[in-house]
Amino acid sequence: MDASPPPKSDLLIETNRLSKSFAGRVVVDQVDMQVRAGEIYGLIGPNGAGKSTLIKMLTTLLPPTGGDALIAGLNLRRQSGEVRASIGYVPQLVSADGALTGYENLLLSARLYLIPRAERAARIKEALEMTELTEAADRLAQNYSGGMLRRLEIAQSTLHRPRLLVMDEPTVGLDPVARDIVWDHVRDLRGRFGTTILVTTHVMQEVDALCDKVGILHRGKLVETGTPAELKASIGPEATLDDVFAAIAGKDAETSGDYRDIRQARRSAVNG
Repeated sequence: MDASPPPKSDLLIETNRLSKSFAGRVVVDQVDMQVRAGEIYGLIGPNGAGKSTLIKMLTTLLPPTGGDALIAGLNLRRQSGEVRASIGYVPQLVSADGALTGYENLLLSARLYLIPRAERAARIKEALEMTELTEAADRLAQNYSGGMLRRLEIAQSTLHRPRLLVMDEPTVGLDPVARDIVWDHVRDLRGRFGTTILVTTHVMQEVDALCDKVGILHRGKLVETGTPAELKASIGPEATLDDVFAAIAGKDAETSGDYRDIRQARRSAVNG
């Protein structure tokens, strides 16, 4: 089943005071965020800022505590099923099944996305070619490199040609060459299908090179938005995005995240 047709507005994501609390602790605090169709939007911030929680709400994995959002013209609360059909999601942790081949992983995803049986083979072939995994299609995913796994997961999450692709720390644990290959495929997706991409990463060089717009989440609030150039100019003529990050969130960067956060981040890096 293909994703829904483009919304009338050019905003693919529009949140209105979107919030999430756990046991009375506010994690995402009244976020108003706008992402235009076709943009690559980078969401950055220190560990514990609420990035993953915000993404889980936008992908319908967590219900909001307050506020609301429109995704591809669909209401996040009232049309969660249609929202899921309109998005692809690449989480931090490995989502491909290592006991299946690359082809089998894609076939499973095609079935889950209700892609018609007559179209599955062509979609899978196209996805393998686009991610340069054709020769590895019959290998078990557990024998893939970290970069190959990420490319397979991107292929899985975009088989249904979603309007929005959400990627949570997609290059964690990858070497620079593998990171570049992953981003090349992300750009290719936008070029081929006009896919809008929401991505979180801690690598500011990636944000600067890849993203059209950046949002900085700090203590659950979206405190700054703008193009990479605008954000750097707000600090100074020679500023980098690392300088921007340090100026806004640097005080928390050293101490943010509890033991569970740190353990998960390190496990993600090792298994990436």
